[in-house]
Amino acid sequence: MITLSLADVINWGWLRIGPPYIYVNIDPIIAHLGPLALRWYGLMYVVGIIIALWVIRGYTRRKGINQEMVYRILWWCIAAGLIGGRLYFVIQQPNLVSYYLANPIHIIATWEGGMAFFGAIFLVIPTLIWRARVERINPLVLIDAGVLFGAAGQIFGRIGNLINGDIVGYPSTLPWSTVYVHPGSWACLPGSSICGVPVQPAAGYELLTNVVLLLSMLYLAHRVTRPGILMLVYLYAYAITQFLLFFVRDNIYVNLFGVLDWHLKQAQWTALFLLIVLLPITYLVARYSKPVPRGEVAATYGIAQKPAESDQPAPKTLDGEVVKVEDGEIKHIDHEQATKEEAEVKDAENEQPEKEIAEDIPTKESDKEGNVTKGR
Repeated sequence: MITLSLADVINWGWLRIGPPYIYVNIDPIIAHLGPLALRWYGLMYVVGIIIALWVIRGYTRRKGINQEMVYRILWWCIAAGLIGGRLYFVIQQPNLVSYYLANPIHIIATWEGGMAFFGAIFLVIPTLIWRARVERINPLVLIDAGVLFGAAGQIFGRIGNLINGDIVGYPSTLPWSTVYVHPGSWACLPGSSICGVPVQPAAGYELLTNVVLLLSMLYLAHRVTRPGILMLVYLYAYAITQFLLFFVRDNIYVNLFGVLDWHLKQAQWTALFLLIVLLPITYLVARYSKPVPRGEVAATYGIAQKPAESDQPAPKTLDGEVVKVEDGEIKHIDHEQATKEEAEVKDAENEQPEKEIAEDIPTKESDKEGNVTKGR
């Protein structure tokens, strides 16, 4: 009689599951293109952006944000996310002065690893507020779309972390513990003590929380009408889950300002800070953000828009001549003609309501006929 163990059934070379652990044997580098290296982590960023755009497409359409506007805003947010995430990671490092400031090239060396998503949040949200003012749309509606985008994209970022081995937990004997065995893995870099050692899959825990959070937000996106609710749900959920999950992540403890020693890590201090800041923000959203009535466009509801072209005065040249465009050509017209055309447009607009009112007022003759008819 032949018996097969679980290891014999699920063993694809790059991934082997039990018993008793999950073994990851993946090179973080997909291929070398000359001096450049194509990495799984970077690929997951690209995939995450594409999928996130697809996820928010229906939401932005319902809220009155067209695709052209989404793309205009997207590039600013990508830049803000990369800069904010990298800088926030760098300033947290204990060798900030001796390594990063002494060799500034390492600050932008994202290929060396290291991004802090809290930093991306802190820079992307102000960027969204700024772009909302430029586009003349409700900033809370845009931020709601932004956090929905972030929740979807994070899932693929965590897949990149799982492949990299750069987010790991403490050594563990749990049956779902992860063992990194590839020499190119971040968990197996020189000086690492966890290469080939089963550890809690902290990135896997974050991946699961991201999936649950995204599904919850997609559910709410079809039901809530008050702008800012999705933003609050995402920020509260992310801060709370980060605070809890970092108890199993193998990161160093940090004393706040060198004084408070609560046995917490940097991300946990940041999560507590964010939770405190969210309290007044929650009050402001509840106080001033009103539900959007049915039939109104959420993105522009209550936001002053640019006047229509028909309301604009006739364009003039530097020498004071009035011009207009006919059949794609710019033509000069005299002031009397321009004044006459403007007066005709205004008269036509004023006559329309008068005609409608006149049609509703019966004449004396029709009254008489009506009375005669009734009398008969």
